Amino acid sequence: MSLNFRLGAALGAAVCFLLLGYGYYLQYARGLDPCPLCLVQRGFYYLVGGVLVVAAIHAPRGIGRLAYGGLAALFAAGGIATAGRQVWLQHLPPDRVPACGPDLFFMLGNFPLWQALGKVFAGTGECAVVDWAFLGLSIAEWSLGWFVALAAWALWLCARRI
Repeated sequence: MSLNFRLGAALGAAVCFLLLGYGYYLQYARGLDPCPLCLVQRGFYYLVGGVLVVAAIHAPRGIGRLAYGGLAALFAAGGIATAGRQVWLQHLPPDRVPACGPDLFFMLGNFPLWQALGKVFAGTGECAVVDWAFLGLSIAEWSLGWFVALAAWALWLCARRI
């Protein structure tokens, strides 16, 4: 059985939503509260997954595949930038880690959007804390790897000629 565009997009979306489900499991069952950069990464997983769900339902031909694949890859690139920033913060020496700041919801409620997003991407001390690791990689490092894989998958899907 060959992999068609619809099935490929659905598989990519399923990966996004499984990763989100695991993130919610870690939050609610294991008690790991997400930092602001983790919440932004969740948003990018929702965006990539949403685009891939719509692509699977629509199953376009030609330029439509390029549009869906490009948009999913663009959102995955946003996730790569966010996860990459968090990985960088996690590898800073302890004396260079920024101080902890307010949570994302406080910043969004009390600062203009551009200022709140600037503070989020600057990172806070809580974004540099590694609370969980698997095979020696933190959540942010795993997230970075998955965003790279999702971007490659989306570009591969739109480049295939089926």
